[in-house]
Amino acid sequence: MVERPPAGTIPDAPGSYQFKDAHGRVIYVGKAKSLRQRLSNYFQNPRNMPPRTAQMVATAETVEWIQVRNDVEAFMLEYSLIKQHRPRFNIRLVDDKSYPFLAVTVGDEWPRPMVMRGKRRKGVRYFGPYAHAYAIRDTLDLLLRTFPLRSCSDNKLERHRKLGKPCLLFHIEKCSGPCVGEVEREHYDRLVEDLLRFLEGDTDEIVRRLEGEMATAASDLEFERAARIRDRLTAVRKAIERQQMVVEKGEDLDVIGIAEDELEAAVQVFFVRRGRVLGRKGFVVDKVEDLAEGELIGRILGELYQEPAPLGIPRTVLVPEDPDDIALYEDFLEAQRGTRVSIRVPQRGDKRKLAETVTRNASEELVRHRLKRASDHNSRSRALNELQEALDLPTSPLRIECYDMSHLQGTDYVGSMVVLEDALPKKSEYRRFKIKTVAGNDDFAAMEEVLTRRLSAYKVERDKPVSEREGRFSYPPQLLLVDGGKGQLSVATRVLDELDLADEIPVASLAKRFEEVYLPGQADPVRLPRQSDALYLLQRIRDESHRFAITYHRQLRDKRMTRSVLDDIPGLGETRKKRLTKELGGVRAVQAASLEDLKSLSWLPDKVAEAVHAKTHGT
Repeated sequence: MVERPPAGTIPDAPGSYQFKDAHGRVIYVGKAKSLRQRLSNYFQNPRNMPPRTAQMVATAETVEWIQVRNDVEAFMLEYSLIKQHRPRFNIRLVDDKSYPFLAVTVGDEWPRPMVMRGKRRKGVRYFGPYAHAYAIRDTLDLLLRTFPLRSCSDNKLERHRKLGKPCLLFHIEKCSGPCVGEVEREHYDRLVEDLLRFLEGDTDEIVRRLEGEMATAASDLEFERAARIRDRLTAVRKAIERQQMVVEKGEDLDVIGIAEDELEAAVQVFFVRRGRVLGRKGFVVDKVEDLAEGELIGRILGELYQEPAPLGIPRTVLVPEDPDDIALYEDFLEAQRGTRVSIRVPQRGDKRKLAETVTRNASEELVRHRLKRASDHNSRSRALNELQEALDLPTSPLRIECYDMSHLQGTDYVGSMVVLEDALPKKSEYRRFKIKTVAGNDDFAAMEEVLTRRLSAYKVERDKPVSEREGRFSYPPQLLLVDGGKGQLSVATRVLDELDLADEIPVASLAKRFEEVYLPGQADPVRLPRQSDALYLLQRIRDESHRFAITYHRQLRDKRMTRSVLDDIPGLGETRKKRLTKELGGVRAVQAASLEDLKSLSWLPDKVAEAVHAKTHGT
């Protein structure tokens, strides 16, 4: 448990504080107007604290803080540290869906509209995000009838420019043909500006202009042109209908709706510009820390607006309840926008109805999320608790490492390490080991080498200052599993004893029969109930360790087999090697081929054929 810093050492000033565990890992980040007052709340009787807060304080070993000038800087520093460290006890987004945007590449020579996902790029204007990509594509198809900008890739544009012929989109009037000089730069730029204004919600001017152009063409008896403008006007109106008018005054708003339970909260955000919904976004928050609704809304505001918003920050943000320190968040949004931003709870009228709609969307999303993850979330919690109880572990095994060996008659010996954190695979922590010191078929020696290398690396990392740790082997498991029975367990126990880690890292082995788990010092195995979540978890991690080891073994074997036969043959480069194996039916077929068969290949020189035959037949 973290010790209270000496009296008077904590400043009575705004800042951010970080709790760290015994390994120097940041497990919680917070902010405070007064660091002294806020931190004092953590050093009281744990019975008086919320359960998750008490668990965090019990896990922490040290607390540090960074003093800043004001509350806004403390808030921004807190978010920056959370983003950098992803602490266990801070709330976090568990929905990492990449939402599609309608983007316009205004930085290109000939800008184009397109559907984009992922990280935003410079020189691109984004509109959205939207819930479904097909909705954007349908809208874009309508808009190209009115704003005939090129929608092709840069390579296709360059190809048609060299050909001097436009593509089909030009002929069906969905592109103005910049690739063949059919449109002047000034007119094209005006089309881009009109499209951007339309996407920003300024639709009335576009409609009025098209209506005027259609009337002028009809009065001049240019009926074909009038008909084309009519079709464009119809397409524009259909696109406008898809942007639902939600507030009559044409205001700019962001509307946040939240539905929550004790563990999670579903958040929906509608982006309203000029009275119309131009985009929406949803995510789920894992409520790792105990937060009142006002505190939760404050954290959500930080997640939404610390990064540049695609449609900018509006003058008004509607929330279901005021955040815990509304002045702080309004100052923060003002610093981001450059002008005053109001955070309000709608009380009546269109805005109240809109907020209810957004909250209803959030409630529906939470129901869908529960149906999808409820069994998984509950089973993971039960599995960890059951493992701790059944194996008599000092703590819940939040990090489990499982090791397995793979070989073929003693060749291409490899070991695998798979990692589960919070009972979920953490593939970025997986490691593969190519056995270096073991000759022949000796699983015990191979396991000893792998565990020695991994745990020795941990000891080296553990003894470094926190700032110098590389992170690959910095953290020990709360449970180390080896595949096998008592023999593998004795190897793992011996390695832990030799490295003085036996008291720090619990170890167990999985026998071939899943219901048998061997522990040090116990003759009889622990038998887990066949329908238990703990047994299911062990089955999953064992299957994953097998898969990971076998995959690596096959990669090495395939590489060795290919290189040992056809590699380093004079005149047989990669292209000829691929063609040779393809025409003859594989590496083994090349080995079986006679010299006459090889020389019969018209594209293979006789000298190369002789060299291949000599290499594959050992002559």
